[in-house]
Amino acid sequence: MCKRVSIGATTLLCGLLFVPICQAFLPNFWSRVLTLSWDSSTHQYMTEQAILNITMETLSTIMEQAQGRDKEELHTGLGRGFWHAVGEVASANAAMDFLSSMRSDPIYHFDSERVDGATEMLRDFWSQTLLLTKSKEYQGARRSLGQLFHSLQDFYSHSNWVEMGKRDVYLHLLHPEESAVPVASEDIPTCAACYRFSCYNNLLEEMIRGETEPLLTTGYFSGFPDKPAGKCSHGGILDSSRHHGAEGGINKDSTSPLFSPHHYLHKEAAHLAATATLRVLQDLREEVGPKSFLSLFSVQQPPALVFVMDTTGSMFEEITAARLRAFSIIQARKRSRRTILPGTFIMVPFHDPDFGPVKETDSPDEFMLYMENLLALGGGDEPEMCLSALQLALTHSPPLSEIFVFTDASPKDHHLQSAVQALILEKQIKVNFLLTEDPSLTSRGRLLRKRKRREELSPDRFSLYSSLSSVSGGMTIYTTNKDIHKVSAIVEDTTTSSKVTLLHVESEMDSLNSFRVDGGVENVKLHITGQITHCELISPSGSRQFLPGSDGPLAELASSQGLFRICLLAPLETGVWQLGMRAIGPVSFNVQGDSSLDFLYYFAKEANETHPGLRKVEGSPIAGTAVFLVVAVTGLSPNKDASFSHVTLLGSSGESLLKVLLNSSSSHWSEEELVGHMVSVPIMPFSLRLSGTDGRGNLLERVSSEMIQPTHVQIQVLSAPHLLPGHSSTVMFEISNHGPDHHFVLSAEDEYGYLSHTEQHRNKLFIAERSSVKREIELNTPHNAETKRPITLTLTVHAEDSPDSNYAVVYLTVIPEERDTSPPACSALSVETACPAVCSQGSWKVSLTVRDRGHSGLASVQLVQGKGILTLSQVTTERNRKHFPQRHETATGVGHLKLDKSQPFQTESGHESQRRIQLVNGDAPLKIREGSEGKPIMMFYSSECCAPQAELVLLDRAGNMRRCHLIASQQRALREKNNACSERSQLLLVLTLYPLSIWSVLHTLQLQ
Repeated sequence: MCKRVSIGATTLLCGLLFVPICQAFLPNFWSRVLTLSWDSSTHQYMTEQAILNITMETLSTIMEQAQGRDKEELHTGLGRGFWHAVGEVASANAAMDFLSSMRSDPIYHFDSERVDGATEMLRDFWSQTLLLTKSKEYQGARRSLGQLFHSLQDFYSHSNWVEMGKRDVYLHLLHPEESAVPVASEDIPTCAACYRFSCYNNLLEEMIRGETEPLLTTGYFSGFPDKPAGKCSHGGILDSSRHHGAEGGINKDSTSPLFSPHHYLHKEAAHLAATATLRVLQDLREEVGPKSFLSLFSVQQPPALVFVMDTTGSMFEEITAARLRAFSIIQARKRSRRTILPGTFIMVPFHDPDFGPVKETDSPDEFMLYMENLLALGGGDEPEMCLSALQLALTHSPPLSEIFVFTDASPKDHHLQSAVQALILEKQIKVNFLLTEDPSLTSRGRLLRKRKRREELSPDRFSLYSSLSSVSGGMTIYTTNKDIHKVSAIVEDTTTSSKVTLLHVESEMDSLNSFRVDGGVENVKLHITGQITHCELISPSGSRQFLPGSDGPLAELASSQGLFRICLLAPLETGVWQLGMRAIGPVSFNVQGDSSLDFLYYFAKEANETHPGLRKVEGSPIAGTAVFLVVAVTGLSPNKDASFSHVTLLGSSGESLLKVLLNSSSSHWSEEELVGHMVSVPIMPFSLRLSGTDGRGNLLERVSSEMIQPTHVQIQVLSAPHLLPGHSSTVMFEISNHGPDHHFVLSAEDEYGYLSHTEQHRNKLFIAERSSVKREIELNTPHNAETKRPITLTLTVHAEDSPDSNYAVVYLTVIPEERDTSPPACSALSVETACPAVCSQGSWKVSLTVRDRGHSGLASVQLVQGKGILTLSQVTTERNRKHFPQRHETATGVGHLKLDKSQPFQTESGHESQRRIQLVNGDAPLKIREGSEGKPIMMFYSSECCAPQAELVLLDRAGNMRRCHLIASQQRALREKNNACSERSQLLLVLTLYPLSIWSVLHTLQLQ
């Protein structure tokens, strides 16, 4: 993903017992392994290379006047944050192939000739990306940009654009003013049959040249929607539609004929897709400006400076210390020429009962004004709303940030612990607590109490802080007002742009710890918290220095109540350093240095649904199961070699739990990721240490200090809609239990209170062993909600009688409500027919789905033509039954409805059920209540063959209308090429779509 590295000598055996389906450009690097197409371009590769190229071009232009900054230095100095941001875009791209709500929908992939709908969706992604970038909501912008790239890239692989002889990108997709190519209607055959893996010349003449201009078509995939006879399939060995006329396929996803019938055109399609991706990034840079473009990808951006400040009257010294440290950091950054962006500054105040608002800016002067205006007033008792403020800071902070919490009070809002921990792990943010009341000293009467108490508090009332800092890889420091100015130096130590971790351990006893310093590390600092009685530092050459004491030949010591700061002296010896300690009580030990070399990682599982590749594991990995560990090395110069052989899983005390060997992920020209396979994830919490050697054989080590929490329960998000002011939205997810039977508690939190009252806090549920349940929660966005606002929904689940817990973080965005001009959509799923010569002796049936593509929601359905019966059915949870109001045959002004009572409602145990409603011609429109926005409704139409046509009228709440025509007719003769012929005669379902609006006639599209 970031730099070229060589790989260890071990061999990773990948048993291809099951080869997943390939439906798009391959999602990521592992897809090439699964499809044995080593030279295929993937969504991930095209996306990452485009971002890197445009970023380097932008940097070079901005810094062309800078002296001594060559391309290699710029590349190395992009920063860990840049590669994390690129990874977010690539991950959002790949998720389109993995999320159940997107992977099979042709609208997201330019499949099944849904070109108009896919184009509209593409333009929505562009509008959202532009809106969020201009609003500095960069994380949301990166997600929508990744989704845009996926659909855009799929167009060139799934359509006949390349076969037309086109050598330029299709500008109309994102520029409506550019000329459009007409799309083949549903009754026009597009392909001839092909019975080989490689399909040459199977597109009909009209699709390549045509009398005036060729028609645009895209392949149908499997059975959704049902492929009309004579249409092109996507193709490939696991595309079931390739067996139906016209046989074969046209996709150019890979260079493998097993998966891509037009594999010989893969490089042309990939070139156009990559060019289109570059064009989007260039347009984006032009729209938002170079500096905002670089901010979008966190280029050379220093770490965010984030303070969470207790502002009660006893906190004067703490606020003063934080203010002075902020000023010092800002002045140092102004003097530095290593970064071109100032970074992000965030401050969140709190006391009881209030917390916030969030003060966020990228202006150092504005941040200092916030700090100057911060006053210590009021309060005087505890506990306080610390976790509520910390939750706000976490949701607003960029990933990989470090947060500093200044307080002398225990938390009042304990119920937020799970949500806060989930955000810490999801965004890999370190949290440090600077506490100016040590409970051990207070209990012995050696420290004056600064606060009144509402009630007698437990001596371990700060243990929650210690737990959170431990999970994050941060520290909890107990100090005093007298020493807070010295202790706050840790803020400056840990907020430089190239800080890396060499060791992070926690111990309850005397210990001997070792860490490795290599030639690429400078300014090494050791932070030790706790009550240290003796400390001995040993250099790689065997020199010793005892601490505490006067400065010696190895290090300088700055000691204060609660914190030891040890700075190793230059010139640094390379090799293994040791530090022996004796202490009273628990001790935390952290070693950091300055270096560009670092790493990113994630856990992944092979995706076996519709696309081959590795799907990132949401939340914590499942203990006792196999998982892939994907590692990306960052900050290594392109001209320097390095080899990384393994990752070691470390326990909280630094002990080795498991060694994971790393191996090559892809072909020789794209060795970006390192992949290791873990046969069984350990049950104990662990951190990671990456080990390797440089080009001279010197050992390299880097540590990721957050503690991963393996578990037996999992939450997987199934859908995450955008939020609209004044509307309700539903997030669907699935909870899986990989352990024994358990009762679980499900919690949901969002920072702005958009969750409906019944969804908040605790919900109990039972999940049997190796079973799962699907749930959904509703968010109600107020009419006056601020648009462009990001909303972070945190879902947590934990077992009532075991430590098993897990989380999922859902990022949502409030987008402006524009006039809904999108009519409802109807898509055919399957057709059954048996029409003999005597029409009265046979019948035909069709199943289809109906949903509103806009945001207003489906309002009504009516059967206006046909002699058959239309049956509506919606798989629903207990709460969603309201979408179909109770209708009675005797009710005034309503149509004739029959309720199929043989289908039971869902019970409290969670079993799925269906409610069926039937309509006939002459019934009044069936009204659908609000709250069903975006949810598909299944419909089944059946009729005798003597009535071969039917028409539905769909209306949404904005007044947009769509007429869906169902026609059973004999298939027209299909022109065959290459002497391929088919004697099968099939009946064709035709959906003739007439989208109308109460304001204007949008367009008319007839498919017959």
